[in-house]
Amino acid sequence: MSALGKTAAVIVTFNRSGKLMKVLDALDGQTLRPDVILVVDNASTDDTQALVEARAQDDARIRYLRLAQNVGGAGGFHEGLKAAYRLGAHYFWVSDDDAYPQPDAIERLVQAITAFEAQHEWRPSFACSRVEWIDGSLCEMNTPRPVWDWPRFLTARTPWALVDSASFVSILIPRWAVEQHGLPIADYFIWFDDAEYTRRLSRSYPGIFCPESRVIHDTPDNRGVNFALVDEKSLWKFKYGARNEASWRRRERGRMGILAFAYGVHLQMKGGNVPWKLRREIFRAIARGAVFRPGIVKV
Repeated sequence: MSALGKTAAVIVTFNRSGKLMKVLDALDGQTLRPDVILVVDNASTDDTQALVEARAQDDARIRYLRLAQNVGGAGGFHEGLKAAYRLGAHYFWVSDDDAYPQPDAIERLVQAITAFEAQHEWRPSFACSRVEWIDGSLCEMNTPRPVWDWPRFLTARTPWALVDSASFVSILIPRWAVEQHGLPIADYFIWFDDAEYTRRLSRSYPGIFCPESRVIHDTPDNRGVNFALVDEKSLWKFKYGARNEASWRRRERGRMGILAFAYGVHLQMKGGNVPWKLRREIFRAIARGAVFRPGIVKV
């Protein structure tokens, strides 16, 4: 265990063994190597299990957790954080199976969060990396959301901005935050689970965006989460996102929050000329979100 406390990496995967192996390569090359690497497998049907178990024979840090069925990214991160917490980790580095941290990415996050705590009376609820696409540009879907006073502690030596929402792509979460706020909502399955969770953590204090920590997100294209982009291929994901965010808005802001969300989605889809057949599916998902009330599980 390092002087900074045990760090556990939590990677959720599903049928992307080739990219997952690159992630494990990147973790092996970290300047601050995780003490535990927990691979959470959403019941993959490819060679993921064989490859991870073979690799674990040569690397005692790797733990393989195979789930009985595919519970989505949300369910995978729920189970992964729960398992890593029980292993006693002090920090949890959470990321996808197609995101490659640069050699000092984790060390930069740990240094930033510990330095912030030492310099200020507040402790960040998480620290997140700059996520870049394969061409080096900013990855649109992994852009954290700043708070109103985001530059309060921003200096040339400490380029950290305050944020209250981030994705599960290279994010460092301290143990106390999980203990206080519980686990990600497994019932979300996919989309908005990371936004809900980091906003929940931010009730204690915002997180910090650390641009000096970099990760490459190897996605097929560089698109943000905007309902103007709904098409037949992506409809299923947007339906989960619409349901989940509507559920969160109902919890946090009541019925007016859902109505405001629905109107914003309407404007986005109208601007993108999304076919009416698909728009109706999204509005039905928002309606389901109005009565969808998944519970929050504590550790």
